[in-house]
Amino acid sequence: MDKIKHFFSLEDQFARHVGIELTDVKPGWAKVCMKIEPFHFNGAKTVHGGAIFTMADFAFAVASNSHGTLAMGINTSVSFVKAATKGVLYAEAKEESMNKKLASYSVQVTDDEGDVVAIFQGMVYRKNQSIIPENY
Repeated sequence: MDKIKHFFSLEDQFARHVGIELTDVKPGWAKVCMKIEPFHFNGAKTVHGGAIFTMADFAFAVASNSHGTLAMGINTSVSFVKAATKGVLYAEAKEESMNKKLASYSVQVTDDEGDVVAIFQGMVYRKNQSIIPENY
């Protein structure tokens, strides 16, 4: 798991750019966090849906690739259920089902108080190759 955590912490440039931190990973599971900064806000002064989606998508990517096999998202959906305006957001992804080619994940995004901010679901296509390059 350390190699997976190191790989995603360094190689996902977009997640790093927007301030998302990978805090933990286990097979089929991942947790990330993001400190809310002024650049995360939309015009209504709440965290932009794109920032919340990106955070959930990153947790989904880590959890779905945590087995070491390259998994590529083929379908996602998100429901925003509470506005976020301050503090830290957390996204916890967990595997719901997996077979040789497809896997399904749910991600819950919460705020500092533990309130649900968004609910994300995603499906991946599992390729027959390693997520980490041989020379990594």
